[in-house]
Amino acid sequence: MPNTARWAATITLTATAVCGPLTGTALATPAPPTLYAPSSLVLTTGHGEIAAEATPDRAVTLSCAPTASGTHPAATAACGELRAAGGDFDALSAGADVMCTREHDPVVVTVDGVWQGRRVSYERTFSNECVKNSYGTSVFTF
Repeated sequence: MPNTARWAATITLTATAVCGPLTGTALATPAPPTLYAPSSLVLTTGHGEIAAEATPDRAVTLSCAPTASGTHPAATAACGELRAAGGDFDALSAGADVMCTREHDPVVVTVDGVWQGRRVSYERTFSNECVKNSYGTSVFTF
């Protein structure tokens, strides 16, 4: 009986060692291809001239594929603006009907993430909060 138990344990351990690694890959199915290129961004804003020296005041997430979502307060409008600009944050222009003071209180905005499958890292300093909010009508208003 002891030899039979030892023999059964040896065969079980050998079978597990040889066949165990095969079960995970043999049963795994490849992930289906996605229909949408990933578009997921983190936008931050803080007071200061450059992001490296500014403490972030606020941060929001924005995901635009397949639908607009995230913590951005106007995710649908922001995604629409970015699509219209081709994901180019520099192409967002200031609203023509916005009137801002010339107060110098610099605000820096950073954007990091992925836009339609491309890596994005963007930083821009605006002269004050009003000027920041005027660029695009909703992308930087959070």
